[in-house]
Amino acid sequence: MTDKLLHHRIEGPATAPPLILGPSLGTSYALWDPVAPELSVTHRVIRWDLPGHGGSAPDLIGPGATVGDLAELVLALADSLGVDRFAYAGVSLGGAVGLHLAVHHPERISSLAVICSSAHFNGSKPWEERAALVRREGPAPVAATADSRWFTAGFTVPRLVQDHRDADPDAYAACCDALAAFDIRDRLASITARTLLIAGRQDPATPPAHLREIADAVPGSALVEIPGASHLAPAQCPKAVLAALRTHLTGAPERGMEVRRQVLGDAHVDRAQARQTPFTARFQDFISRYAWGEIWTDPTLSRRERSMITLTALVAHGHHEELAMHVRAARRNGLTPEEIGAVLLQTAVYCGVPAANSAFAVAQRVLAEEEAAGG
Repeated sequence: MTDKLLHHRIEGPATAPPLILGPSLGTSYALWDPVAPELSVTHRVIRWDLPGHGGSAPDLIGPGATVGDLAELVLALADSLGVDRFAYAGVSLGGAVGLHLAVHHPERISSLAVICSSAHFNGSKPWEERAALVRREGPAPVAATADSRWFTAGFTVPRLVQDHRDADPDAYAACCDALAAFDIRDRLASITARTLLIAGRQDPATPPAHLREIADAVPGSALVEIPGASHLAPAQCPKAVLAALRTHLTGAPERGMEVRRQVLGDAHVDRAQARQTPFTARFQDFISRYAWGEIWTDPTLSRRERSMITLTALVAHGHHEELAMHVRAARRNGLTPEEIGAVLLQTAVYCGVPAANSAFAVAQRVLAEEEAAGG
């Protein structure tokens, strides 16, 4: 063993919520190339390489390694970067690392996504045989069958197959040892992190039934199956994986509905929900998921600042009914009547006096109603 860290790559704003991405056996962090740049718009994305894969030193693990050993390396990396609590997503062996972290270090995991992985990998024998083969002949014989195990017929990613060929034999075999010993089925019910399972419908290595088994055991978890995806879903179907991860990481629409109620009030949201029809349901979901679940939850601006911007935009476009609703929201977000008046006065300069005149009338009515109601 050494005190070296896992090789890694960091993308996204330093102040954004951290997200750690784990790879599959035989790949490098290049597995996440089609997905990580998009995720880094809203997160500080940290991708890591398995020992002996990509740029990670092979002597970070040795024979008889466990998934727990890999998890400790991930925690050491997080600690070195000053990351205490993080979202985690991992593929195959990387997903097993995420399950171990969620069970044994729940205080570190804010949310978990397990992709094309399992709580067990079909017993120890096949992994012991693969480890012996790689120690004896190197990774080339196993890499020769990578396409059929990783992708559907006719699809490949040459960079990932080359990563497989370039893996250090001893480190690769030690990762096989870890998979051979891994079985966490009896601990799944203890996972408290918000958990997403993503299965490739055509995955021969960890079929959807393996992900369903986890979903059935982890309280409150969600399962997404991706048609046309095999074992390395982020490489083969990145758009579908990205969509599922975005929804999971933002907590939308659940988080969106929570913020919507906090800003607009239960009474307003309950009325909107009561008026919902099959025709408007998708629009209501869009509002909760996108406007409230992504925009209003972005920590870059405070809710007070967002209220001031929203009031200005509504005045500019003459949306008086929405303006009344957001004057009430501005009061909930801490703006005083004097501050609301100052915002509207500013709109007189940049949006026009007639627009501001109408806005003052709307705001005065709303504030008078609140005062009469004891607000």
